[in-house]
Formats: sequence, structure tokens, C-alpha cells
Amino acid sequence: MEIITAVEALKTQSRQWRSKGKTIVLVPTMGYFHEGHLSLIREGRRQGDILVVSLFVNPTQFAPSEDFDTYPKDFERDRRLAEQIGVDVIFYPDNNEMYPSEYKTYIEVSELGRKLCGVSRPTFFRGVTTVVLKLFTIVQPHVVLFGWKDAQQFIIIQRMVEDLNLDVQLIGMPIVREPDGLAMSSRNAYLSSQERKEATVLYSALQKVQSLIGEGVTEAAQLRSEMETIVRSAPSVRIDYIHIVSLHDLQQLDHVEHGKTLIGLAVFIGNTRLIDNIRV
Repeated sequence: MEIITAVEALKTQSRQWRSKGKTIVLVPTMGYFHEGHLSLIREGRRQGDILVVSLFVNPTQFAPSEDFDTYPKDFERDRRLAEQIGVDVIFYPDNNEMYPSEYKTYIEVSELGRKLCGVSRPTFFRGVTTVVLKLFTIVQPHVVLFGWKDAQQFIIIQRMVEDLNLDVQLIGMPIVREPDGLAMSSRNAYLSSQERKEATVLYSALQKVQSLIGEGVTEAAQLRSEMETIVRSAPSVRIDYIHIVSLHDLQQLDHVEHGKTLIGLAVFIGNTRLIDNIRV
């Protein structure tokens, strides 16, 4: 496995792979791997000839008050795990390599990035789409894998790929959960033992609405109310949002549309912000 830190070095290598007819697969990450990341990497290994995993904590998607400086990192552990799976290249640039001092260009998918997480994190998705497009340009992948835990991110990137006519195949992978249902996230490491117990209310709320929908309940207001009751039962939890929206354009729905609906929530548990969702 090779570790590449320079943009031009990886661009040159990618051109060589493509000239030989190799299929390049990219798994973009911010590191501190958990089983969710590893499921993407394993599937990436199956999808093509060359597997590149990017490991970059992207500063442009963090607001000044957020956790950029304290975001968990363990490069050596990540390197070992990637090598065990058979990753060909880890792309590990620093901030100056990705955003030189004169950098001025940002990519924004209007409207979609202002909904759900975009309300409390107004610059977040501009940073995400910018770094993802840069990675597409640098790595030149044929296939890119993302996790559905970040459902809004995936939907926005899908729109960017379609709108800009990008020649890349996106694959969305299922959410990987802890045994008690909590969606795996690098930020789970921030939780105290009590907060970790309370964090299970996210998935409990989603399970409840899934059950109600199975019983024929489709009214969004009723489903949101049921979720709020469950989430508010945890003392440390503060709700950012609970939304029932269209998978296509993230518009609020009055009723669940089967096969076309995203039910998502974001909460603060203490100082830690967690998200989760289901598609129904």
C-alpha cells in the first residue's frame, strides 16, 4: 500500500492507471475508521482494480465554533486497517495541499444544502461538495462509495454529479450500527458513558416510526410527534431537527410516500451532535 500526500503525484498516478484500463474506486473519509468506514472500503475493494481511500479532515466544512481542532484522529491505526483490507493508496494531503493560500473557489448545490443539517450548519455542504469535487478531479475515479448515514450529503453529491455531468458512478452503502442500534460515527467517541446510553433514543425513535408506518400510519405530523416523545425522554438530548422529507429534493412531506421518503433527525447529546435516518 502506498501513501500519497501530493495532489500532482496522485493525478499522475491516476492517469497512468486509466491509460492501462484500470477501474479506479474512491472511498472518501475523514479518518478515525469505524466499521462503517471499513464496510465501504471492503465493498470498494470488490468494485474495481485500484482502491484509493482519501483521509482528510476537511476544514471548509467546519464552522469556527465546531470541532475541527478536536476531531478524532489516529492515522497509524487507520493505515493498518486499510492495509489489511487491501487498499492500494491512501491519499493523505495536508490543508495547504488541498487549499493553497490563494484558494478562492467553492462549489454549492443551491437549496438542497440549506435544508435539514444545512439550517444549523449553513456552510457545511459547501465545504463537502467542494472537497468531494476536488477529490474527483485528483483521483479521477470511476466509482465512489458513500454511506447512507450521511443521507443528505449523498443526495447532494448525487445532484452535483448529475448537474455537472460528472462521469462517475456513486454507490450508497447501508448504515452500520452498534449492537444497540446506534449508528456508527467517529463523533461517538465524544460521548460520556451516560450520554452513550441516551444516544440509543435516535434509533429507537426511527424504529418506532418504521413500525407505525408498517401499521398504516403515514401522517408526517403524527410520526414526528412520536419521535419527539421518544427523543425527549433522554435528559441530555436537545433536538436540532426531526424531518420527514422527499428523497428526491428534501422537501417536507405531509404524508410518507412509500419508497420515496427520508426520515432523518439530528440531536445534540451534551455537546455532541449526532444524526441518523431511515428510508421508507
